[in-house]
Amino acid sequence: MATQPIDRLPAGGDLIYRQRRAVRAWHWLNALAVIVLLMSGMMIFNAHPHLYWGQYGANNDMPWLEIGSDGERGYLRVASITIPTTGVLGLAGGEERAFPPLVTIPSGYNLAAARQWHFFFAWLLVVPGLLFWFWGFISRHVQRDLAPTAEELRPTSLWQDIKDHARLRFHTGEAARRYNVLQKLSYVGVIFGLLPIMVLTGLTMSPGIDAAWPWLLDLYGGRQSARSIHFICAALLAAFIVVHLVMVLLAGPINELRSITTGWYRLPKERDQ
Repeated sequence: MATQPIDRLPAGGDLIYRQRRAVRAWHWLNALAVIVLLMSGMMIFNAHPHLYWGQYGANNDMPWLEIGSDGERGYLRVASITIPTTGVLGLAGGEERAFPPLVTIPSGYNLAAARQWHFFFAWLLVVPGLLFWFWGFISRHVQRDLAPTAEELRPTSLWQDIKDHARLRFHTGEAARRYNVLQKLSYVGVIFGLLPIMVLTGLTMSPGIDAAWPWLLDLYGGRQSARSIHFICAALLAAFIVVHLVMVLLAGPINELRSITTGWYRLPKERDQ
């Protein structure tokens, strides 16, 4: 494929090479691992659909979050607030289960199999993730493409980008070559925030790891607190995926998918075109 002529800056309508091979490979591998981890994690949660803070938590203790059923209706209870969720959570299709079979791996209740799926794909998340970190800093992809600039972090610039997204006014022309500041903040937050915390809290729930690294229990305030933080991070990650997919659809799915699959991206034409 041909890129833009070398005697001018790229403009709207030009086809450019936007995503490098390492970024594309990690994106799809990470997407597969995260989706399987979320689905198998929901099956693991079904074994005890209650969350607590501190060191301990059992059936007779008071959870801060519970997904359950009274036999006739499903509900989500957060502290003292109860939200009816019949047909979605707690009770769906006549079956009492926190998360329905449609979104769990395996679909039938099987805690042992869910753990096997979860642990295998956790390695598929961690090892390539560490390699991506190493490559990202060595190649300066993180510093050059992901780190927001001081100008982008100015409150006025941030607010302008938020308003542009709310109005679906995405970057066009040469400006579309780079991630906008909201993309940068979300990607950095997920890659260097949510994913590492999920891995560490997952390790904290392992008695063997706790014996070798007891500082993890101190860091997260106990195994049950680690489980709660793990669940919250998973929910935030699921929300990020939903927003990410919506943005892809709104920005032009064919062009966006071509970019993350082949690396080639056609710059959107400027609005005055």
